[in-house]
Amino acid sequence: MRRPGLRRLLGLAAVLPLASRAPIYARLFWELVRDERTPVGRKALLGAALGYIALGRDLIPDDVPIVGGIDDVVVVILAVDLFLDGVPAEVLDEKLDELGIDQRAFHDDVARIRRFTPGPLRRIIRRAPAAIALAGEQWQKAGIGPKVRNWINREESIA
Repeated sequence: MRRPGLRRLLGLAAVLPLASRAPIYARLFWELVRDERTPVGRKALLGAALGYIALGRDLIPDDVPIVGGIDDVVVVILAVDLFLDGVPAEVLDEKLDELGIDQRAFHDDVARIRRFTPGPLRRIIRRAPAAIALAGEQWQKAGIGPKVRNWINREESIA
């Protein structure tokens, strides 16, 4: 029973060297966010994850031992994973070259980080962008947007 947990803990030690590369990866993400070829939805996803971290409202309170701090890490890992999945490969390769980041090392680091997220959770989260797009299409087809705007803009509305 304890082996998967121990394996994850040992895997965490393998991620520690990534800390030295965090500044250059932060620069990479900044450049990707600034690039107009990066889909806006993926930029919003990354922003939402940063907002989740900044607000301090957690799914699992930080007071809960061990698990309390993990939800923040999982949110960041999933957001980064989804963000990178949405960036066109040629844009990512171009930015890696501009910043002098070894592509093989970068992809190895990303793979190492992805191993921390359980496979079933990763598969569910990877479906999120398509589900959100579908919900948006349905919202638009139903004409709910203008109705909500009219309701909000009414003078006697409580919104």
